[in-house]
Amino acid sequence: MCNGATPRAIAIALIASLLATDVWSASLEAYARLPSLEDVAISPDGSRLAYVNTRGDERIVAIVSLPARAPLGAVKVGSEKLRAIQWADNDRLLITTSMVYPALVLNKDSCAGAAGMTTTFTPDGNAGSGGMGSSPKAAVNPIFCTSQKLPVTRDWSLLQVYDLNTHAPVPIPEPSKVHELTLMNVIAGQPMARRVNGHSVVIVPVLYLNKSAAHADKPDENNALLPALLQVDLDTGDEAVLRQGTRDTRQWFTDASGNVVAEQDFFERGAGANRRWSLRIERDGHLEETAFGPELADYPRLLGFGPAPGTLLLQQVDGDDWVWKSLSLKDGSLGAPMGGGRILSAPIELRTTNQLIGGMQTQDDSRYVFFDAATQERWDALVRDFDGAHVQLVSMTADFSKVAVRIESPKLGFKYEVIDLSSHKADPIGDVYEGVKAPLEAQRIAYAAADGLQIAGYVTLPRGGDARNLALIVLPHAAPTGVDTADFDWWSQALADQGYAVLRVNFRGSQLSRRFMSAGVGEWGRKMQSDLSDGVRYLVQQGIADPKRVCIVGAGYGGYAALAGVTLQPGVYRCAVAVDGVSDLGRWQKSLLDNQTRQISAEQADWERLMGVNGPNKAALDRISPIRHVDAVHVPVMLMHGQDDLGVPFEQIQDMYDALRHAGGVVELITLPHEDHLFAGGESRLLMLQKSVDFLRTHNPPD
Repeated sequence: MCNGATPRAIAIALIASLLATDVWSASLEAYARLPSLEDVAISPDGSRLAYVNTRGDERIVAIVSLPARAPLGAVKVGSEKLRAIQWADNDRLLITTSMVYPALVLNKDSCAGAAGMTTTFTPDGNAGSGGMGSSPKAAVNPIFCTSQKLPVTRDWSLLQVYDLNTHAPVPIPEPSKVHELTLMNVIAGQPMARRVNGHSVVIVPVLYLNKSAAHADKPDENNALLPALLQVDLDTGDEAVLRQGTRDTRQWFTDASGNVVAEQDFFERGAGANRRWSLRIERDGHLEETAFGPELADYPRLLGFGPAPGTLLLQQVDGDDWVWKSLSLKDGSLGAPMGGGRILSAPIELRTTNQLIGGMQTQDDSRYVFFDAATQERWDALVRDFDGAHVQLVSMTADFSKVAVRIESPKLGFKYEVIDLSSHKADPIGDVYEGVKAPLEAQRIAYAAADGLQIAGYVTLPRGGDARNLALIVLPHAAPTGVDTADFDWWSQALADQGYAVLRVNFRGSQLSRRFMSAGVGEWGRKMQSDLSDGVRYLVQQGIADPKRVCIVGAGYGGYAALAGVTLQPGVYRCAVAVDGVSDLGRWQKSLLDNQTRQISAEQADWERLMGVNGPNKAALDRISPIRHVDAVHVPVMLMHGQDDLGVPFEQIQDMYDALRHAGGVVELITLPHEDHLFAGGESRLLMLQKSVDFLRTHNPPD
């Protein structure tokens, strides 16, 4: 592939020259639609391809043969939100969806065989009879029976296996199966596909209702939802519970034979020495604690099985940063750092074995680091062939002979292809978005924050014209520890195609490295915020942005940052749009603890570090809560919030709206119907874009 111009490279050059002859400006509606093609998965032997095709808000999982593209099957997802597709073997596809709904507790007469109990039900999307895509108005199906109402309103994950031989989706766990434990018909983690005794099996964490006295020493676990590990034989339909967990259990790993070889626990309750992590490894038929420690935010994480037999990969702190090391299952010893000392952010995994063959390195785009030198060269040659385009590895065969990739560049467009690494042949699958033919380029910038820390970001400029004194939109990312790259971002692309310069910043606290993330400790609402305005100052100095025409827009943490921008930094921004944003940090932290039965999660521990608190500290959090500083707001604000948002309760934005109105501010409130958090549906994406662009054009016109 790399000796001279290959036929593939020549074809790419021809396509690029054709695309370059026109300016492909996309409409707001094109960006608002859900991707027309997404979640591509190639079967382990490379003979079949599954992908998600979307029309409006209706998602269909399609399966075709390769290379003929003969249709083999299709599944309508219906009202559920599609989360992932994954092959269990060459004939069966695992489909993970989710739904947000409250527990519906019915009377005791509705709970067959459980006198004196009530019943909690799920929508029928996970039912054995209705199957995926059934009407939610159909008969409901029981999860479990309980004598009390449990606080189980949440985004539940559902798993179904679609068999190409029977063309019928079957839920896991199957409601008709009888177990010693009272299992819910939902899953609590990623399914693991295995081959055991010649049979295809799926091993997956599920939830059960603890009603026994087995945990008498932990009375708070009575009538609680706890994790269990379920093995399902896809050939016979048999189900068996391999492990019962506690509230402290985080994950299990099973080997190629389906045996549990490791468990990670995270003890969240209590204080001092009672708050700890623990790693247990199989020894002589039982799990034995091998390592433990007091860290809450930086505790070691099990990532998967290592490239060498009999090892796991462990992420841990070594010096100032994270490293990946192999962990021997035989004696618990650790090997040398993997990946040549580079900081790796996410594993590259063979999904049929959970063996890790490399990791992603987050820089301007996703770089792929493989542990095997020959595999690395094959991948690097493929990337070189695409002449500077962003290339994302999406799926691969079990032997890495074929890969599904996503290609993005202004010249080549935005599409999926299947590449045969042996013959160097490419099979185009289709465009990711209909109507988005030439994505805009995100240009990397770097500048010094006020305290001298080097900050990186990306600016996306509108098509054509002079990039001088433009109206600017600051678009902070949705997670406080998230990372922006030059890869395609539909929101910034949509705003830039409306005529705005768009700035995305990796402010301190972003998970570029542990050292950079640690620079954000105690800086939520402080230097994490001023890193954004320092980026505005840099673009003004470069002549790109007009300092009088700057607005801030964001969702999730970005929604909080938008509110903080106009309350904690008055005078920087001309307007703000906050979507699903937190306004009262103390109240939000308390609601999270309540929803988790007063436990703290590992992710929440990271947030607390960035906030500089330990728990819902009212005084400290009031100082950086936008709702406590509404008197400083003298610019228009638009508030939007998902009606079904469970991560950030609707009260957060309603209270902010009421406070701004009481203070005499110019404020609008838009409710996104049927939306949980961060735009799972195309309808809410379109409403958000239309309303926010109308607002921005009124208060910060790009012309």
